[in-house]
Amino acid sequence: MFGVPQSSKSEFLDKARQAREERKGHKEKERAATQIQALVRRFLCRCKLQKQLRTEVDNYFQASETGTSKRNALSLFKNARKLLFIYCQEDKMRFEKLCRAILASMEVENEPKVWYVSLALSKDLTIPWLKQVKDVLWVCCQLLKNLKPDILQDNKMITLYLSMLVTFTDTSTWKIVRGKGEALRPALMRMCENIMGHLNQKGFYSMLQILLTNGLARSKPSLSKGTLTAIFTLSLRPVIAAHFSDNLLRSFLIHIMSVPAVVHHLNVLTPECMASIQTHDLLRKFILFLSREEQCSDICVCLEGSHTLCLLGNLIHLGFLTEKVLEEEAGHFVKDLTDMLSYCQRYVSQKKSNLTHWHPVLGWFSQTVDYGLNESMPLVTKQLQYLWGVSIIRTLFSDVLSKKLESQEPTPPPAQPSTSQNNLPVKNLFKRAFQKSASVRNILKPVGGKRVDSAEVQKVCSICVLYQTALSTLTQIRLQILTGLTHLDDLLPKLWAFICELGPQGGLKLFMECLNNDTEESKQLLSMLMLFCDCSRHLITILDDIEVYEEQTSFKIEELITISSFLNTFVYKMIWDGILENAKGEKLELFHSVHGWLMALYERDCRRKFTPDDHWLRKDLKPSLLFQELEKGKRRAQLLLQYIPHVIPHKNRVLLFRNIVTKEKENLGLVETSSASPHVTHITIRRSRMLEDGYDQLRRLPVNSMKGVIRVKFVNDLGVDEAGIDQDGVFKEFLEEIIKKVFNPALNLFRTTSGNERLYPSPTSYIHENHLQLFEFVGKMLGKAVYEGIVVDVPFASFFLSQVLGHHHSTFYSSIDELPSLDSEFYKNLTSIKRYDGDVGDLGLTLSYDEDVMGQLVCHELIPGGKTMQVTNENKISYIHLMAHFRMHTQIKEQTAAFIRGFRSIINPEWLHVFSTPEVQRLVSGDNAEIDLDDLKKHTVYYGGFHSSHRVIIWLWDILSSDFNAEERAMFLKFVTSCSRPPLLGFAYLKPPFSIRCVEVSDDQDTGDTLGSVLRGFFTIRKKEPGGRLPTSSTCFNLLKLPNYSKKSILRDKLRYAISMNTGFELS
Repeated sequence: MFGVPQSSKSEFLDKARQAREERKGHKEKERAATQIQALVRRFLCRCKLQKQLRTEVDNYFQASETGTSKRNALSLFKNARKLLFIYCQEDKMRFEKLCRAILASMEVENEPKVWYVSLALSKDLTIPWLKQVKDVLWVCCQLLKNLKPDILQDNKMITLYLSMLVTFTDTSTWKIVRGKGEALRPALMRMCENIMGHLNQKGFYSMLQILLTNGLARSKPSLSKGTLTAIFTLSLRPVIAAHFSDNLLRSFLIHIMSVPAVVHHLNVLTPECMASIQTHDLLRKFILFLSREEQCSDICVCLEGSHTLCLLGNLIHLGFLTEKVLEEEAGHFVKDLTDMLSYCQRYVSQKKSNLTHWHPVLGWFSQTVDYGLNESMPLVTKQLQYLWGVSIIRTLFSDVLSKKLESQEPTPPPAQPSTSQNNLPVKNLFKRAFQKSASVRNILKPVGGKRVDSAEVQKVCSICVLYQTALSTLTQIRLQILTGLTHLDDLLPKLWAFICELGPQGGLKLFMECLNNDTEESKQLLSMLMLFCDCSRHLITILDDIEVYEEQTSFKIEELITISSFLNTFVYKMIWDGILENAKGEKLELFHSVHGWLMALYERDCRRKFTPDDHWLRKDLKPSLLFQELEKGKRRAQLLLQYIPHVIPHKNRVLLFRNIVTKEKENLGLVETSSASPHVTHITIRRSRMLEDGYDQLRRLPVNSMKGVIRVKFVNDLGVDEAGIDQDGVFKEFLEEIIKKVFNPALNLFRTTSGNERLYPSPTSYIHENHLQLFEFVGKMLGKAVYEGIVVDVPFASFFLSQVLGHHHSTFYSSIDELPSLDSEFYKNLTSIKRYDGDVGDLGLTLSYDEDVMGQLVCHELIPGGKTMQVTNENKISYIHLMAHFRMHTQIKEQTAAFIRGFRSIINPEWLHVFSTPEVQRLVSGDNAEIDLDDLKKHTVYYGGFHSSHRVIIWLWDILSSDFNAEERAMFLKFVTSCSRPPLLGFAYLKPPFSIRCVEVSDDQDTGDTLGSVLRGFFTIRKKEPGGRLPTSSTCFNLLKLPNYSKKSILRDKLRYAISMNTGFELS
């Protein structure tokens, strides 16, 4: 009855809990208020103290400036302590005044109590003073990080803070150590070292790097001589103080020597600093430090790609400036540079991605854009160029270049009469040619005898590895490197001489063994061969014919023959022995280097022969075996045909080409079979409008129809059909006549070159409204002739054929080398500019070409704005190549492209890959060899009663072999077939076959063979004496129509007259 209800109890507990929480909240609010009050009081107190201290510091500086207070080091120390205690961003001006006051105190004469440094000698203040100096100098460092040297006000601050650092990191400027105070120097120097150690721990070198980069990593440096000297002096002091310890050398290399082109700026602005570098033998110390692989790797990883390249440039520049050290430490120097270049190569390959930027030296890779670095890259590139400059090449390759190649002195040329025309280059040309061959030397051939593990060979190999690594790493300046390495005329022949001496027998065998070994020694030897090939190929492509054949710059012709034989065998064995199939990385690069040098020599030989006959053929390669392997799809056979088809005899390659064409015809259904006949295209042609009708009816014909059978029906102007049935013969005549018309220079589609009168597209062909369509049509017709094996007497200029084959896209192609095939006189004039000893600017040339076009002078600019740019000694080589390119490519670019388009629609360009330019000319126009009469006789068909034992036929063959000379035999062949050259594969491949027919009457009365005419011809029965009639021909059928002459002399005279007057070409 006295129990409390349950609800009242819960309410009571809730009220008690709420009361507790309220009391707790009040306490927390009171505590928070107390904390806030404490913080505010502390903040106000601190602000008051800071204000008070700043006022005291300001009063001190004001009194010092007005001179109302006496200066002493102790008061300066106390005020510095006050400032450092409260220092923040707004105290920069006060800190500046402090620094000026400290420096001013150090300049006072004969007042030790004023000198700020004098406090270091106070027993009680030494440690506080040392701490204060460290703090002051570190504030200086932090401020220096954010200053820009190109801003005038900042530049003044940089000078001030650097002065502070220079003053208190060395005792040399301290007046306290003069005279009696000299005894204090060692103790004070230890203090300076202590200060430098503290700064190093805080990031002293990083600050110096930022300052140097801000001032130097730009197109024009913004650091003055004094500022740069101060920074470099500061950077060197810790290294010297630590006696060039590894840690300090590492910091110096990473932060100072990696600043873009710092050595260049030191050399230009502060020669005293360069003297200091040489005095302390820094280059040697750097080289030896980096020669330890782990140290070099550590440095490269810290710097990454671009800055490693900057360090590389600075080291190379130092090597160039201190040649003696380079000579003594060449081995370590080469190793260091190779390791660093290899790192850069790996770095670039790892950074390849879709998000890439272009680097002016390393090429494309993913990198952060550093505009300062990009601005200074031209100077870094200039530093790198010292590596392939004459000085360093002579130093590194001293063992190779010291080799004597001369064997005897030549006799000087006879004295020439003096001439006043010294401006002509001819005299200088002969003088230079004699000087270049100032000593006749033995021809270099593989002899062997030098051990490959000798120190000399190892040294040369490592140098070659360095330059090969440079070529594969510094991809954007590869041509500069090659040009530098080929600058010395005697380096490459002496390197070849060195290669010739390697191994027991020298030459090929050693390098073939290296291909099968994966040892480091083998790789180095192959790198030597690779460098030799890359440089030699570059050299041969920039030398003109006079330098190669007359002056014989670098290599004698006999040496080029030996080298080409070596290269040919090396490439052949790499392919045929299966090495190339599995080659990767370095071996594949080696193959392309050797193959490149080989093909440069082969193309030079094709253009102007210097090798003996059959030099390029491999006698141990059986064409039948090769063709069998090609049928089976063997990889080595395909590679051989792809890379070195010239090792296969020409006739076998032509046979291969004809087989490819035959197979395509079969695949397209263009060959007559027992089950199907090919589609035939019929066209009707008016003789008076042969070109127009042929163009209209064939230009829109589908490609497969053009490749197929085309039947031609000739009609006269009245539309009446001409006699004759086309069994490929009339089409052959139509094709020959079309080609004869379009290639006639009078039509102005094609022109002839000066001198040898070879054909190339006319630059003014645009006078024809549809000239490009005509060129495409002409390309198709020529392609059809080659496709069908019809030889046509059309001599092309070799530069034009090179473009048809696509050789002008090759890395081995040089416009200037092809120029003689267009205009030999123009070529001589251009090369005389190259050899001109004086100032080319005096000639008044510009980068333009003036041409007389149909009576009007037209100026063509070789580059945009070229007519206002003068040709100078610096750009004359570019001018020569631009001019050659303009004449042979730019002027006829559209015409050539249209012709190629038409030609390649019939002839697959891959089919012609196996032929050189002269060989394609032979494919078009037949063999330029002597006519093989036995072969012609063997493949002759007789009609009208003639047979091989007929006396007229016997007389004919006897006259051709005994009475006619080679020129007359060629005229005879042209008379019968319309081409003076025999088919490439012999007369068995002449279509239609050569035939001789006995005729009794003139062509207009001839109705063909009858039984009577055949019998009379067979038994030599004449209806009447044919002595008044001449032999005639039907070139469309390759048919000679020969009267049944009674005497051999009559036959000889009539035939000679007929072929000289060209009375053939009638339709039978």
